[in-house]
Amino acid sequence: MSRAIDEQTTESGAILTVNAGSSSLRLDLVEGGSVLDSAHAERAVDPGAAREELSAFLGGHFDRDIRAVAHRLVHGGDVVRGPVAADDEIAAALRGLTSLAPLHLPPALALLEAAREQLPAVPHVLCPDTAFHAGLPEEAAVYPLPREWRERYGLRRYGFHGLSYAWAADRVAELLGRPLAELDLVLTHLGGGCSVCAVSGGRSLDTSMGFTPLDGVPMSKRSGSVDPGMLVWLLSEGHLSVRELGEGLARRSGLLGLSDGRSGDTRELVAAERDGDEAAALALRVFSHRVSREIAAAATSLERVDALVFTGEIGWDQPEVREAVCRRLGLLGIAPPAEGNRHEDGLISAAGAAVPVLVVQVREELQLARECLSLLTG
Repeated sequence: MSRAIDEQTTESGAILTVNAGSSSLRLDLVEGGSVLDSAHAERAVDPGAAREELSAFLGGHFDRDIRAVAHRLVHGGDVVRGPVAADDEIAAALRGLTSLAPLHLPPALALLEAAREQLPAVPHVLCPDTAFHAGLPEEAAVYPLPREWRERYGLRRYGFHGLSYAWAADRVAELLGRPLAELDLVLTHLGGGCSVCAVSGGRSLDTSMGFTPLDGVPMSKRSGSVDPGMLVWLLSEGHLSVRELGEGLARRSGLLGLSDGRSGDTRELVAAERDGDEAAALALRVFSHRVSREIAAAATSLERVDALVFTGEIGWDQPEVREAVCRRLGLLGIAPPAEGNRHEDGLISAAGAAVPVLVVQVREELQLARECLSLLTG
């Protein structure tokens, strides 16, 4: 762990981090740059059960000095542009944004409400994934839509997975032994949700997700980008209702839809492909093609590519996907990795590779604690 990270996470008292993903829930106690205890569920969180989930975890740590609670906020919209202490007014405003991230915001806000009730004496800090991309260049953030629409409805590219990217970029600088300010990186977070990001000097210059976390590359169950004209046609011709379309794009598409409903988990799809399942093989080919295409697009925002970085659960733990993605990137000087999985962050490319390829384990809990402490200590 870098000195900067360690210094920012050694304040007395533990930070409880709360991370409600689209298909998971993670609670961590972080102190001194280390995770003291975790509770992790690989399933979507029912907002109604949020209070019980949190109470059960805190029940095992009733004697622990908890200094603050850091909440991952997937979409802050224009309400929360950076880490901020939660209050009733902000919580109410965020409830008006739930349609922008319907898989993420309802459980996150339910957990925020439960945590504020059960730990009323400590600050609760909201850390939005969108903060990392708040300074996107105008040409990357602005949609080619009528100005009146953009201004009236706040239509812009927000970008997501910012906590993951902030952590990974810092770790890569440490691993390469170079200042982050000097590095041009392409990072890809591949997990239940997936995206790609171009980072120069620690700043996000472009990213594949946009106004919502539904945009970009295919994901476990989310479609990623599809032709908007096709969606308009489906609605205008009465083939699907708005509700059916939204549910299908968010919960029945991506790897799950491509594999004819077999699975949205690459581990299961890789095994099925080996057994001759053609739908599983197609799902993996489409996924790898779209990820590599987005990586190549992101590279156009950089002067060079100093490294390609894989993070997220798939990026960290699925060598077959990394191999398939890198195999398509020869034009960028990227060769297929020489190593499979490893048990620590680091290089997976061959020695002397023109463009180093690295894997970094997703550590959103440590980035949450770091951003929370940074706000509290000013």
